[in-house]
Amino acid sequence: MYSSDQVAVRQDAPLHAKVIVVTGGFGVLGRALGQHLRSRGAKVALLDRAESTQATVDDSGDVLSLGGVDLTLIESATAAFAQVAEHFSRIDGLVNVAGGFAWETLEAGSLATWDRLYQMNLRTAVVASQVVLAHLSAAQSGRIVNVSAQASLKAGLGMGAYAASKAGVARLTEALAEEVKDRNITVNAVLPSIIDTPSNRSDMPDADFSRWVSPAQLASVIAFLLSEEASAVTGACLPVSGRV
Repeated sequence: MYSSDQVAVRQDAPLHAKVIVVTGGFGVLGRALGQHLRSRGAKVALLDRAESTQATVDDSGDVLSLGGVDLTLIESATAAFAQVAEHFSRIDGLVNVAGGFAWETLEAGSLATWDRLYQMNLRTAVVASQVVLAHLSAAQSGRIVNVSAQASLKAGLGMGAYAASKAGVARLTEALAEEVKDRNITVNAVLPSIIDTPSNRSDMPDADFSRWVSPAQLASVIAFLLSEEASAVTGACLPVSGRV
């Protein structure tokens, strides 16, 4: 997935030597975020449910990719984070990217969709955050950034299940920020509008893609929230709307 010459890393980069775990790391946003964090000096662990025969490490040793991680299960998450901590000797931050989307009206829809989006969007963030706290406490500092959605503020037609699950992510962010604010751990969320991905372009071919939020733009905001420059920011749910 990565080679050591793909990303130029400055020694004075704002995230130099920080170890950041990215869930949903094999998806479009996860990959873009991993590359962006490497360019800011971080060491990155990419976790994903997608099956992989074994853990892989890039040429630099600074990007660890772990597939087959089920973040709805505490046992699977605990094992994955332990593997990350063993490889890098520490964990300094977590970005909860893992999730999914479905458009479905309530009248014509299924309760299974509500359950599925809860599992994908909220439960994964809850489990990963719960597991990482011991590692962040050991480091005596840390950052958690959750990916919620602009829809969490106001749901549109067919967006009920998705918006409810992402609203749960926002409330998780606020509650956990209060819980750990005296432990030098910050917890924040980004609320993107429409992310410019191949699947979104396919689903909305007539849209003006230039108005959407690119993965690189969203990654830049997340990187800021992971940095020391954002140490005074916690419990924030930050809209990243582009021009939507």
